[in-house]
Amino acid sequence: SSDSRIMHGAAEILDSFSIPHEDQIISAHRTPERLNEYAKHAEKSKFKVIIAGAGGAAHLPGMIASHTVLPVIGVPILVYNDKQQKKSAFGGLDSLLSISEMPSGSPVVTVGVNKAVNAGIYALKILANESSNIRKMLKSHKEKQHKSVLKESQDLKKMGLKKFVKKKFK
Repeated sequence: SSDSRIMHGAAEILDSFSIPHEDQIISAHRTPERLNEYAKHAEKSKFKVIIAGAGGAAHLPGMIASHTVLPVIGVPILVYNDKQQKKSAFGGLDSLLSISEMPSGSPVVTVGVNKAVNAGIYALKILANESSNIRKMLKSHKEKQHKSVLKESQDLKKMGLKKFVKKKFK
């Protein structure tokens, strides 16, 4: 549950594309049997991809990958206990390395620390291989990003850096 503050970014991007998803709380260490059952459930339910977030030693994404043939996207999380504001020991680098350095034969795609939105977008790219509609929506999303950067650049030119920063970050 402590990771939900970060992981909701993946849910939001999937929701914006009208992609159904299932959100769960699973612990690699505290509920290992549930993890195994969930991996089987995902395959039986014909999921196309799993996004899993974890902080600290970050075993969840790799453990899920070891129980399924589905692609797994791991999200390393910096703060892994919101109640105590406990942060991963090395600024999220421990989580990043734990997820990305899986042994050969059980890979996990890894995004940057706290980058759940990127995990959602990567999942959409996987789904776009089978859906021209998702592919079109992704292209539109990229075009909106492109136009947004051009608009910000124009605003910066008009206002100057000092006013632009005040407006953008107030």
